Amino acid sequence: MFLKLGHIPTLVISSSKLAREIIKSHDITFSNRLQITAANILLYGCHDVGFAPYGEYWREARKFCVMELLSAKRVESFQHVRDEEVALLVKRVHKACIEDNDSSSSSVNLNRLLLSTSNNIVSRCVLGEKFEDENGKSRFGEVSRRVMVLMAGFCVADFFPGFRWIDVLRGFIGELKSTFQTLDAFFDEVIEKHREKMMRTDDHQSDVKDFVDIMLQLQRDEALDYCFSRDNIKAILLDMLVGGTETTAIGLEWTMAELTRNPQAMKKVQEEIRRIVGKKTKIEMEDTKKMEYMNCVIKESLRLHPLAPLLVPRETSGIVTLEESYQIPSKTSIWINAWAIQRDPETWESPNEFIPERFMEKNSVDFKGQDFEFIPFGSGRRKCPAISFGLASFEYVLANLLYWFDWKLPEEMAGELDISEEHGLTVRKKIPLHLNPIPYTM
Repeated sequence: MFLKLGHIPTLVISSSKLAREIIKSHDITFSNRLQITAANILLYGCHDVGFAPYGEYWREARKFCVMELLSAKRVESFQHVRDEEVALLVKRVHKACIEDNDSSSSSVNLNRLLLSTSNNIVSRCVLGEKFEDENGKSRFGEVSRRVMVLMAGFCVADFFPGFRWIDVLRGFIGELKSTFQTLDAFFDEVIEKHREKMMRTDDHQSDVKDFVDIMLQLQRDEALDYCFSRDNIKAILLDMLVGGTETTAIGLEWTMAELTRNPQAMKKVQEEIRRIVGKKTKIEMEDTKKMEYMNCVIKESLRLHPLAPLLVPRETSGIVTLEESYQIPSKTSIWINAWAIQRDPETWESPNEFIPERFMEKNSVDFKGQDFEFIPFGSGRRKCPAISFGLASFEYVLANLLYWFDWKLPEEMAGELDISEEHGLTVRKKIPLHLNPIPYTM
């Protein structure tokens, strides 16, 4: 569907066939990013990885992030962080059961718990510490969500550049700048703490290094292929934190919601997890690799609820012809509708139903970007580079929640679970998920 939104020619792609042609045949031409006002203000002029224009800076920033935080080796090295934070999550749920003498009627806000756990894992891996108050409330959690909402907010200037004054008048620019100042002060504080620590210890040999440690040390040693400025570093940090925190927590909440709505799938995945783990006191990452049905549950949840339904908008860097007859102008905004593609009735039987078994039959279909009917993380050069990092937390948290507890809807919510959505760059449940946990006895 080709539209003219203000001054911006816009193409919305809702078929896997066209998505395949774009990414397989014209990926370089479609690899630029739309430079929206929110991204320019919040991301230091789009000097992050997600919104940076296609070119040398983006390639170097992406390469550095993949090598130092998102590689399989680095993901594995952070397992102790996942172990500790997930153990704390399980402890918090157990505590909620104990505080309410009748464990069958105790209710926990899974939205809050999952966001806190996800935020703590990412914060410790990226920044070296978690930022919580004494009540367990994250200092970064709310501003992270605000960033996602603002990035998807309507900005008049993006479509009618001469009318930027309207965005100023209605307070949108002011909100962007206020959020940016909060983030900027936070990252300045983090970077200064790390610099002071480096000056005190001057320890190049420690294996316990977070992403900021590594980046500052390589910058100081002039060992980077590209010279990243302080603002570049802060933009990349924001990408890592917001992208890693919000998406994992939202994906887990949708998965638990769908399992609650489908008791047979819930029973089947719990039986698999408990059979594989047995009577061990701790789930190992090796265990999760054997959980085939749980993997299908995750895939089906991501199919129904892609974390960014329209992915991140692209922009053409030149004129390109699609399907041999449609000429797409340069500077066209490209939106790939992953939500529609993954619910296409021509590809998926009963596309709106939660049926994990479909992936047992289509076990070769994966979300790494080669199967264009299933692209929750995008595809091509601009696909999400943090798939392995995010999935490691996703699988481990989900396996623990389903192993240690049975889950039921609170009595006052008996009936159909509300799955209405709240929109931003990501789409989360409008009403936070509250469930009753019942401790599992072996």
